[in-house]
Amino acid sequence: MPFAYKRVIRFGDTDAAGVVYFVNVLSICHEAYEASLVAANINLKTFFSNPAAAIPIVHADVDFFQPLFCGDEININLQPQQLSNEKFEIIYQVLGLNKQLMAKAITRHVCIHPTTRTRQELTAEMLLWLQLCKE
Repeated sequence: MPFAYKRVIRFGDTDAAGVVYFVNVLSICHEAYEASLVAANINLKTFFSNPAAAIPIVHADVDFFQPLFCGDEININLQPQQLSNEKFEIIYQVLGLNKQLMAKAITRHVCIHPTTRTRQELTAEMLLWLQLCKE
């Protein structure tokens, strides 16, 4: 089952035209990703400072279907899927009122060793998170 994250669009998310600035949609999606990690009992402080593994985003893509304005209530459904032993992607659906699809984003992540920057297998913690997001 996809993880769901609720949020209200803030004034600071918008640009001079009064709509969400494009890069902020990815930032909001990352908030949902972090919330899903917390829901899986992953400590964010240790996760993002792990000396044995880092999981950077290596690709990001976003499509917009409707504008988002300050005060809009949105739901973000995220659904990760494992692509290989060291890589996964997350598909985000940004939904407005009546579950209308406002935007869709994808981020791809690769597990690496933080010092050598070489690819390595996903950690047990991330494999568990991927499994929990499927249920």
